[in-house]
Amino acid sequence: MSVIGRLTWSALVFLFVAEWGRCQGQTRNCKTNNQGNESESERKLLSKLEPLASLSFSAVIQDKDNSYTYYFSVCGNVANISNAGLVQIDKTGTKTVIGQYTDTQIFGGSDWVMLVYKNGSKYDNHCNHENRKSMVMISCNRNTIGGGFTVVDEERTKPTDCFYLFELDSSTVCPVITSKLSAGSILLIVFFSCLTLYIVGGFLYQRLVVGAKGMEQFPNYSFWQDLGNLTADGCDFVCRSRARNAPPTYRGVASEPLGGEETEERDDHLLPM
Repeated sequence: MSVIGRLTWSALVFLFVAEWGRCQGQTRNCKTNNQGNESESERKLLSKLEPLASLSFSAVIQDKDNSYTYYFSVCGNVANISNAGLVQIDKTGTKTVIGQYTDTQIFGGSDWVMLVYKNGSKYDNHCNHENRKSMVMISCNRNTIGGGFTVVDEERTKPTDCFYLFELDSSTVCPVITSKLSAGSILLIVFFSCLTLYIVGGFLYQRLVVGAKGMEQFPNYSFWQDLGNLTADGCDFVCRSRARNAPPTYRGVASEPLGGEETEERDDHLLPM
């Protein structure tokens, strides 16, 4: 390999390792409401979302005369805004932060995780001017690492506790499928695997090393042939219906004339006249 090739390869490896290391710790950027007293369950749920840290998602909706584009990232910046995990951009290009990953709440179940970003920009005319809050419902979908990001609803009719609701599909929140094989199934798998290895390996050895042809290529052919004969003999011994040493049957003497009389009649033509 040339010097240029080595340098190029080293640079690619370095970039891969650097990017992999960055993504491995990105979910630690999310700060929960406990401010340093993060529970083990919260950290475990955030760790499940680690594969999504390097991805960004977007969704577009139409609202009367305006259109909005939403950008979302797991514990990372979007739209070049620091600490912004969810951003809304209208058709004029105005950016509104609707959730920060530095103020995060997370909870979930066996096949879903709810990620809540708080402390977004204040409402102008709704919800008593409170800070915006976004909730992303991440549901199990084993067919994608991350996709189907959609806007479900924006609740801003209440005086307080308004929110944006989003959905996202991901295999990262799916439960681990445990093996349901019984001990008998495992033994059968091992047995047939060993049998296949024995037949194939023995066949190759007999053909390539020993130089056998035809049925002689089967490993230990004479042994299995004798075993088959012995098995047949044993089956015949156990299952035969007649006795092993049957006495000979009695046959009576025939009532036909003795052979001497017939001979005498045949000699009559030899006597002198």
